[in-house]
Amino acid sequence: MINRYSRQELFQPIGKGGQQQIQEKHVLIVGAGALGTGNAEALARAGVKKITLIDRDYVEWSNLQRQQLYSEKDADKRIPKAIAAKKRLHDINHDVKVEAHVADGTPQVLEQLVEGVDVMIDATDNFDTRLVMNDLSQKYDIPWIYGACVGSYGISYTIIPSETPCLSCLLESVPLGGLTCDTVGIISPAVQMVVAHQVTEVLKILVGDWNALRRELVSFDVWKNEYTSINVNVFRKSACRSCGSEQTYPFLQYENQTKTAVLCGRNTVQIRPGKSAKQPLQSLGERLKEKGYKIEQNPYLLSFYVDDYRLVMFQDGRVFVHGTNDIVEAKSLYHRYIG
Repeated sequence: MINRYSRQELFQPIGKGGQQQIQEKHVLIVGAGALGTGNAEALARAGVKKITLIDRDYVEWSNLQRQQLYSEKDADKRIPKAIAAKKRLHDINHDVKVEAHVADGTPQVLEQLVEGVDVMIDATDNFDTRLVMNDLSQKYDIPWIYGACVGSYGISYTIIPSETPCLSCLLESVPLGGLTCDTVGIISPAVQMVVAHQVTEVLKILVGDWNALRRELVSFDVWKNEYTSINVNVFRKSACRSCGSEQTYPFLQYENQTKTAVLCGRNTVQIRPGKSAKQPLQSLGERLKEKGYKIEQNPYLLSFYVDDYRLVMFQDGRVFVHGTNDIVEAKSLYHRYIG
């Protein structure tokens, strides 16, 4: 009998016992872009029992440079990413059950998907969804692996409920985001580095090798030859509403969720963050100008064009996306260009 996992079993920390555990586990991957497809393919080849994929977007030509499960045919036909990924994963390993959801990762949707999940992988492009994942992780005691990349830079961190600081803790102390692939670009080696860190941590969790988990936040720049590992345990906060002593899971609550509305008769979608805060319009404008976007700005708002769409951002964080009544499309543009 051919054993497709023989080389993985020869790796002592996994062995035959670990391989058996891997083949009994369920992984949820939120996002089917560059990180999502890289993680999904590696775990399908590793032989996990089930992969659940969720993504709201479809395949575009600009994805093919780094999103490894997709083909020109997928881009030409604008196949939803989750569907295209499921088909390709079945071709790679038909023993792995792949459940694909073409949907936005809202708290309501994601909470329905976490039942029976052993670990979650962050492959999304925005902190709204990551903070929802973070609260679900704490509420249902599910570890998750944070990951992000932009340009030649990547970052990853393993979050274990009741043991490590959660994402909410880190956001108050560690700069984690701001730029996006659509404003500063991305090269595939940065993606592959983040995927390598995420998949390795997932395999450790699936075989139960908890002592081998990396407890530091790791970041790197593959172009500048920089690699940093930071001990972030000191940032865990007992008063944190997500992971502290009095958990309320704030990002699962309606008042803290991003709100959207189609403006009547205007072919426009309004996007309003859960928490209003004064936005750095000046720095956003400068960043967009550097990338060749034509900016119109006054002390109260900033606007710019992306193809046939006009995005207008106000100081309180609200954004109008002119040129569409499609909420999913508007949110995709919002996260791609504003972050």
